[in-house]
Amino acid sequence: MDILEKEFLTLPVMPLRGTTMFPGMVLNFDVERAISRAAVEKAFAADNQIFLVTQKQLSKEEPEADDLYSVGTLCTISQILRVQGSSMMKVRVEGVCRAKITELLALRPHITASIEPLTEPEAPTGARVEAEIRKCIGLFNQYSLATAAVAPETMLRVIDMTDCGALADYVAQNVYFQHSHKQLVLDEVRPLKRLQLVSDLLVRELDVLNLQRLLDEDTHEQIDADQRDYYLREQMKVIQRELGDSDGEYGDETEEYEKKIMALHLPRESEEKLLKEVSRMAKQPFGSAESAVTRTYLDICLDLPWGKRTRDTTDIARARKCLDADHYGLEKVKERIIEFLAVRSLAPKLTGGVLCLVGPPGVGKTSIAMSIARATNRKLARISLGGVHDEAEIRGHRKTYVGAMPGRIIAGMQQAKSMNPVMVLDEIDKMASDFRGDPASALLEALDGEQNGTFRDNFLEIPFDLSDVLFITTCNTTDTIPRALLDRMEVIELGSYTDEEKLLIAKEHLLPKQRKKHGLTAAKLKLSDEALREIIADYTRESGVRILERQLAAICRKTARIISEGERKSVSVKAGELQPLLGAPKYNRDRMYPTDEVGLVRGLAWTSVGGEVLDVEVSVMAGTGKLELTGNLGDVMKESAKAAVTYIRTRAEALGIDPEFYKNRDIHIHFPEGAVPKDGPSAGITVCVAVISALTGVPVRRDIAMTGEISLRGRVMAIGGLREKTMAALRCGIHTVIVPSENERDLDEIDPNVRKAMDFVLTDHVDKILDVALRRPAAAAEEAKPAFAFAEPHAKARSRVRQVTQ
Repeated sequence: MDILEKEFLTLPVMPLRGTTMFPGMVLNFDVERAISRAAVEKAFAADNQIFLVTQKQLSKEEPEADDLYSVGTLCTISQILRVQGSSMMKVRVEGVCRAKITELLALRPHITASIEPLTEPEAPTGARVEAEIRKCIGLFNQYSLATAAVAPETMLRVIDMTDCGALADYVAQNVYFQHSHKQLVLDEVRPLKRLQLVSDLLVRELDVLNLQRLLDEDTHEQIDADQRDYYLREQMKVIQRELGDSDGEYGDETEEYEKKIMALHLPRESEEKLLKEVSRMAKQPFGSAESAVTRTYLDICLDLPWGKRTRDTTDIARARKCLDADHYGLEKVKERIIEFLAVRSLAPKLTGGVLCLVGPPGVGKTSIAMSIARATNRKLARISLGGVHDEAEIRGHRKTYVGAMPGRIIAGMQQAKSMNPVMVLDEIDKMASDFRGDPASALLEALDGEQNGTFRDNFLEIPFDLSDVLFITTCNTTDTIPRALLDRMEVIELGSYTDEEKLLIAKEHLLPKQRKKHGLTAAKLKLSDEALREIIADYTRESGVRILERQLAAICRKTARIISEGERKSVSVKAGELQPLLGAPKYNRDRMYPTDEVGLVRGLAWTSVGGEVLDVEVSVMAGTGKLELTGNLGDVMKESAKAAVTYIRTRAEALGIDPEFYKNRDIHIHFPEGAVPKDGPSAGITVCVAVISALTGVPVRRDIAMTGEISLRGRVMAIGGLREKTMAALRCGIHTVIVPSENERDLDEIDPNVRKAMDFVLTDHVDKILDVALRRPAAAAEEAKPAFAFAEPHAKARSRVRQVTQ
């Protein structure tokens, strides 16, 4: 029986990679895979019948059932050639008919499947079929002309074909289609539909070939133009050499670079380096990447301000006036700049220095640095270091890298166009380090007065003098600055502004600035002092004045709208009239409690936006001696509270407290505003007094606040942020503050307005201030009083400072 008359056949299957076999075609290929060799051997040993099918994934070495297409070609093996000394064999097969896999019977040692031959309908005839055949032949002819990869005999055979199905298979076999597209042709058993599909694929392939030809033409044109330029320049080079007009192809350009370098009068090392680079550029072929890199390097080096300096001002009165006009307060910074100018006037050869302005956001660190440049008559270069984590940002990249540029220090010198500018390194505490290096370490050389006279940028590779630069760095905290870098800087702290300072800044600087920005005049918008105080107290809570300026800008915008719409010709804002302009107050003012309460003490805390009044509440209940601490507290604050309770246990009898309270009483210490994290040791004395009040039932004075770290023996130790803390107490209406005796030296740093309105009680032990803090009945106080008395420490603060002694 003929093989095509069988309904199902069991044959070995050989998967093809990137190749599709069509019926009536002859295919020669190499067989290397073990499963393919086994399939060929099996077919050759039987009746030479094998089923060829294309696999979907070309990279699949051992395909499974899902990796094979279902339709393939039933073939006859006509020749096998074994390669001596190798497992590879060369096979020649002839396609018989289309067939499909009905069931895979085995995958190893070769794929075996049940195959069903597909019956092809008879090829149609007629005018339409003739037209489709001519169309396909024409497209194939265009393809052969476009690729020049089709043999003439192949074209002759195509022209001779009249069977549309056979023509489609033959064209698909001899055209570069993707194997997935060829599989679509193989899947189609209807001859005319198959021919139409092949024609569509030919049209798409011709479009791709046309695009490829256009791209090739553009590339060849560019190459030809470059080669033409190269030959012309080579000829020009030879002609110039023969005439003796120039040393090379760069001619006048090389001479111009050399003149510029010699005119700078650089140190010998730098001059020789740059001249060497010019000589190297002259030897490079025109248009080469190396010549472009060298030219960029020379341009950047020559653009630096070698030897150019601005003359520092010697008019100290003018400089002071300039600083006062730009900023209110900041006396320490201003005094330091005046000292710098005074020294420069007496010793002009003094090199630059490094100042570090430390303070909370919005207090004017960056703006004071810019004012320093104006006051000293120097150029300004500002460099933002926030988020910089690559060492090359500071020292630059080697010029051999693609797109290499100098670091930010040298770029700042280019920007300033002077050897003695004021260079502001903003947010120096926000730098980070990672696998690309540590930028803070890269700054060590630049900020060291002993080394920066020969600062070497990786891009320049020659020393550059930074000794005349006045570096000013700004940061919010010095905690994240490496110790070696901090040691090179003179740290000047900028504290928070008081409410009175904010009032004056708003009146003299912020409000006029916002009026001008929004097209208003003083006649069109007036704000009373009380209205400004209300904005400061109810709508801002900050150390600086940024939010205050935004609130004033909001008032100016609403005023501009009111005037533009014709509602009013001018706006005058007084206290109590801000809600229509700014909305409801954003913050509640701290106020004094109406009565003295047991277990409630007002402490003082420092935050990044200034001082805060921090309440401490203590409740005592019958229990088993459990100590509860709540209010989102840090470890240091928890330890401070435990130290206070331990001290009270050691002094229980002297304080009139049940010595067994730690066994039969539960103590709950709470810090309100639990969503706000709190930490630090300065609440120790506050917790101690609150617990004593709760255990004795004696109320605490509502008009007093306190701050200080406590030890296990009741000693009161120094704290920080006294200036901000006393401002917070005054805002709350408190005029008596208990502070550690060790902080007496800090009283001179407190704002004069605060010092006038405040009584300071200095103490070094908790026992000494209990009569001051607790509101004891007269008889009980006299009975419990050991011998406490007040003594004045020195005459200069006699009216406001008193030292508590025993």
